[in-house]
Amino acid sequence: MTKYWCGVVSREHIKFGEQGGFCQVCHGKRAPLARMAVGDGIVFYSPVLQFKGKEKCQSFTAIATVVGEETYQFQMSPSFVPYRRDVAYQPCVDAPIHPLLDQLSFTAGNSNWGYKFRFGHFEITPDDFLLLATTMLPNSAQTVLTPVHSMSVGQNLDLFTEQSE
Repeated sequence: MTKYWCGVVSREHIKFGEQGGFCQVCHGKRAPLARMAVGDGIVFYSPVLQFKGKEKCQSFTAIATVVGEETYQFQMSPSFVPYRRDVAYQPCVDAPIHPLLDQLSFTAGNSNWGYKFRFGHFEITPDDFLLLATTMLPNSAQTVLTPVHSMSVGQNLDLFTEQSE
């Protein structure tokens, strides 16, 4: 069964991930990445523009499908060897969170809406994922975007199938 996730990463770092076709969350921990399965959807929220920076971003900045079977380590420096997972990113536009706060189940009615993001990686509902995907993917107004619910070997791993309204 397909699950949907939110990862929290600076905008600068998620753009590096897009270029490399991988994701890395929670300062390189393995466990969050291992909870995901091939075919799962993931959106990335960027609280700031740069890691350890103070300039706010507060937007969803990337969306992808998990394609890598396993997590793996990558040596970024002699003392930092984080875990990564391969994902297929979709071209998207940034989606500021403030207009979505009352619509997302994990932020609606919560004055401390940012608290959930402190976990760094968490599961979200299919409805939340669909709302974010519709907001982030270009030309989504012309089509109904439906998350792919089942995957089989050799099947295209696109995030969505397009259906006419």
